[in-house]
Amino acid sequence: MTHWDLKNKRALVTGGTKGIGLAIVKEFLGLGAEVLFTARNKEQVQQIEKELREEGFKASGLSADVSKPEDRMRLQSWISEHWGALDVLVNNAGTNIRKSTTDYLEQEYRQVMEVNLMAPFELCRQLFPLLKEGKNTSIINIASIAGMFDVRTGSPYSMSKAGLIQLSRNLAAEWAEENIRVNTVSPWFTQTPLTKGLLSDAERANPIIARTPQKRIAEAEEMAGAVAFLAMEKASYITGQNIIIDGGMSISAL
Repeated sequence: MTHWDLKNKRALVTGGTKGIGLAIVKEFLGLGAEVLFTARNKEQVQQIEKELREEGFKASGLSADVSKPEDRMRLQSWISEHWGALDVLVNNAGTNIRKSTTDYLEQEYRQVMEVNLMAPFELCRQLFPLLKEGKNTSIINIASIAGMFDVRTGSPYSMSKAGLIQLSRNLAAEWAEENIRVNTVSPWFTQTPLTKGLLSDAERANPIIARTPQKRIAEAEEMAGAVAFLAMEKASYITGQNIIIDGGMSISAL
């Protein structure tokens, strides 16, 4: 019998020191998983690791920029050395630069694409041997409602998230024979440090809330719950899906 937990699961969560990523890390740990999380800020990684270990959780942090090949190699080496296999991969690390399409410098839109799309693509490929060794392996890619609708986030961000949704579908079909499931979670605006500035501006936040049937902004923990379910063996027949978490925004015509 499978249970509603993640016991004996070994999970990697990128961008795991704040916002949705940190909520996912805590959710996984609370459900019994062992978690390796990453972020670029070394001090933040060390502080979060210290706090989680003091609470008795099996958490390890690694300072890494997943858009850099050498940092992805360090992740692969750590997992190989400490676990020998990977059961859950959550590609959560992301970035954005909000501009009109014609105002982007090439280095700016390439940075958005590298972090949001190419890094998950490369990390999936690089960790494939370890994922094949995992138990009922699950990959969850964190995309965005912007991958399906124009929500004024800037075209490179939308392009990257749309690509991530389709990457998940392709990998779900290609890797099913390896017992690897691949799904996507697409949040609407969520309370995180990345959106704090935007959502603190009533002129910008009020139209978002008005467009949402539940009339509020999501909390990061509400995204983490869906990600945890997709990582569970309870979700063993779910693959290639994009789970939209938007308080009903995408189905509201008026």
